[in-house]
Amino acid sequence: MSKSPELENFHEGKNFTAYRFFGCHKLPKGYVFRVWAPHAKQIYLILSASGQKCKFEMSSLPDGGCFEVKVSSAAEGDIYQYEIITYDGRSLLKSDPYAFKSDFPNSFCSVVYDIGIQSKYDGLFSKTDYRIPINIYEVNLLSWKRGENNRYLSYSELEQQLVPYVKDMGYTHVEFMPITEFPYDGSWGYQVTGYFAPTGRLGEPYEFARLIDAFHRNGIKVIIDWVPAHFPKDEFGLYEFDGQPLYESPLWDRMEHQGWGTRKFDFGRGEIDSFLLSSAYFFFDVYHIDGLRVDAVASMLYLDYDKNAGDFTPNIYGDNRNLEAIEFLKKLNFYIKSDFIGAITVAEESTSFDGVTRSVADGGLGFDYKWNMGWMNDVLFYCRQDPYFRNHHHNKLTFSLVYSFSERFILPLSHDEVVHVKGSIVNKMSGEYADKFAGERELLAFMYAHPGKKLHFMGYEIAQFKEWDYREGIEFFLTKFEKHALMTDFVRNLNYFYRNCRALYEVDDGWDGFEWLVVDDRFNNLISFNRYDKNGESLTAIANFSGVYLYGYGINIAKGKYRIVLNTDDKKFGGEGKLRKKVFYSRKQTGQKGRYMMFVDIPRLTCMYLIKEK
Repeated sequence: MSKSPELENFHEGKNFTAYRFFGCHKLPKGYVFRVWAPHAKQIYLILSASGQKCKFEMSSLPDGGCFEVKVSSAAEGDIYQYEIITYDGRSLLKSDPYAFKSDFPNSFCSVVYDIGIQSKYDGLFSKTDYRIPINIYEVNLLSWKRGENNRYLSYSELEQQLVPYVKDMGYTHVEFMPITEFPYDGSWGYQVTGYFAPTGRLGEPYEFARLIDAFHRNGIKVIIDWVPAHFPKDEFGLYEFDGQPLYESPLWDRMEHQGWGTRKFDFGRGEIDSFLLSSAYFFFDVYHIDGLRVDAVASMLYLDYDKNAGDFTPNIYGDNRNLEAIEFLKKLNFYIKSDFIGAITVAEESTSFDGVTRSVADGGLGFDYKWNMGWMNDVLFYCRQDPYFRNHHHNKLTFSLVYSFSERFILPLSHDEVVHVKGSIVNKMSGEYADKFAGERELLAFMYAHPGKKLHFMGYEIAQFKEWDYREGIEFFLTKFEKHALMTDFVRNLNYFYRNCRALYEVDDGWDGFEWLVVDDRFNNLISFNRYDKNGESLTAIANFSGVYLYGYGINIAKGKYRIVLNTDDKKFGGEGKLRKKVFYSRKQTGQKGRYMMFVDIPRLTCMYLIKEK
């Protein structure tokens, strides 16, 4: 019996649908089980049904590294594991790396499940368009909202509650923190043991599919967090799967993320590339997601990531780039884009690595977007400062425009910024109680006007003061109180304004879409700029980050009539509502040919948008 082309492609790193071969699959009678474990002496399938355990010896396939057994008595819902006998006599119990369902709460076992794999994606994608509004609501499905006795909401309950909420609030996309099976809630899903199994905590795989379909029916695209950088050292998982390093690199300096206590994948090995790329393909192919946000890309790109000097071996060129991981990321983006037209990929990457969002053909990594971590860190640092001292940190507001067009960016206010005593978004804001709400409204309006797509973690829209806690839901009861309810109204209004204002999203990646009006007034803590759509129509943003009202502030601007279309100090949003004037005219300056200025009153801690009417 010769080796199949499918297995040849698997070993060469070219089988991107390995989930169709490995794992557990339905036969006309029973199921077939296949696993890759080249260092195993022998493997047994341990099958549990109706309280009874049966043991089946698996046969080695011709390639010498894969094992198979057909069990006519196996039925959907049976629990199974692989018992791997090593050459040094150990017996290891492992879950199936390709399982479609895990045995929650005992997620160290796998479940026989007929997922009903269909053909390639059914055409819901459209060509990638970078000139559309993207406003992402980042959600931890386990802790967005909880049921009675603090239980998880099921996928079906989330379909009934989360979908209409995201639609009503005006978001264009939703992003799930990792939903691939993980054993420990405290990892937030970032320590994955089941790369093909949506977590069983929330229900059945078909219910997860229905949740995604419900978002699509309501015009909302779905992105999932995906974790190819590392995996945990749980004994039942990928860790030294057949008795020695297999999914992880065997090299001493590439094997482990010491800071995280996890193992690194052995990028560049054909079988590992096939495994990971198949995991990515799987969620597009079977669950019809719209995009991937790839976690911890920086840790993949550099051999010395989280290492002391001398604790790594340079690559063949003598530098610190992880060449195999870089090629893996290029391969991921190239083939995902080729086979799922319109799919988006996003890199969580925090360094100055060149070409993250440049196409693979042009020498880049091929991502569509990169999280702008620098903007997030700078602007949140600035907002923590008392307005009296902000003049010393004015560059934190303006520095991002030095590099904003070097990549296609998403501006994140993510889960990482509302944990570990960093404070919630509203609680980061300087000042007394009312000032914190004013500060958040101004921050958000500045963010929406700044070039780049948008991402927000759940809870900010109700101005929750408590940090996110993965063990409970966010505090929706706060919307019973006026300031919190008005914050929710403000966020909803801002979301829809963003979607309907082309100047805020059509030209996010070049100077054609942005013009500074006031950049260096650190004394008044003020900035102003224009945003332009592809036809040259503009929106003017003015942000007063100081603690005082500015009267008759002059801004150089084109001749015309300007109307305020959004004011974060408006009473309907919980502001003081002191500015009554809605229309301003620019005035020609005496002795300065062609120069016009607009003199505007600007409330403290306020961002305003103005549209030129003529």
